[in-house]
Amino acid sequence: MNDNRCTWPKVFGFVTAFLVAACAAGVQAQDKIKIAYSSTDTLNQLWTIPKEAGFYKKNGLDVDLVYIGSTTVGIAAIVAQDIHIGNAAGSGVANANVRGADTVSVGCLINVLAYELVVLDSIKSPEDLKGKSIGISRFGSVSDVAARELLRGLGLRPMEDVKILQVGGASERAAGFSRGVIAGFPSPPGNVHLIPGGLPHRVLADMADFKKPYPLPFICAVTTKGYLAKNRSVIKRVMMSLIEGAHYFKTNKEGTQKIVAKYQRSANQAYLDGSYDSTVKILERVPYTTREGMKIQLDGALKQAPESKVTVDSLIDDSIVRELEKEGFIDKVYGKKR
Repeated sequence: MNDNRCTWPKVFGFVTAFLVAACAAGVQAQDKIKIAYSSTDTLNQLWTIPKEAGFYKKNGLDVDLVYIGSTTVGIAAIVAQDIHIGNAAGSGVANANVRGADTVSVGCLINVLAYELVVLDSIKSPEDLKGKSIGISRFGSVSDVAARELLRGLGLRPMEDVKILQVGGASERAAGFSRGVIAGFPSPPGNVHLIPGGLPHRVLADMADFKKPYPLPFICAVTTKGYLAKNRSVIKRVMMSLIEGAHYFKTNKEGTQKIVAKYQRSANQAYLDGSYDSTVKILERVPYTTREGMKIQLDGALKQAPESKVTVDSLIDDSIVRELEKEGFIDKVYGKKR
């Protein structure tokens, strides 16, 4: 009769070693990827939340998160593949493509221009703003577009009812505002609370409250068509992580504000509350890129390169978002709509 008593420890040891090796292989299987975000404001924490909350890691991604504070530089880094995927608005995607790049938006978490119109506390209504001036950085900038759309949303005519002045950056606008040179300025949600000492002000209009906000692919996941073709699984898992991060943002205000405060060191509670409340209203559940908004950006880019044959369809690849929606991933994260 064979004695198997010595065999079992060997089998057990073999199984244990196999499981340990399998676990180690799972850890090693995480794909390394460089992701760029473009600001430390609350809107851009939609990129940092998946890292801080562990969604990238959960989805098999070893992410090197890089801050690049310029859309132009960020797009250049994506084209050069120094960055594999990163935040860029539709304007950056369109401008790069009409010049020969192959950048593409695979999804957008925010598809509207998210700005507030901050005015002097003495201005109680749109009528009070008539005959006065508001300040922007420069003509043609995002702040210029925001200023005009905010005024139109209030029923005011830009440059006729209200003058628009080129004032400069955020600090110059704050200085002009405090001296009364301008009666207001467009600002990303809550940013006025970051000015040292604060300013007596009110928010006269918030684009998040408009029935028809200005359509703009704003907080978008942008890569190149070449990288997407070769690394579709990686990009899909980035989108999964971003969707989970957006859900975290919507459902965990306290946790979100802690992450925002980590990256935006000057944040105070007024900023955290104001920027959160404004951003949560416009977060996409299903992050398709707005084609209406992209067309506006492409039309602007084509004025600089009228010979280009670029189309809206060539700037957007929403196949991954469609796939995630069809597979039920988004309903699994958010729960089915009733």
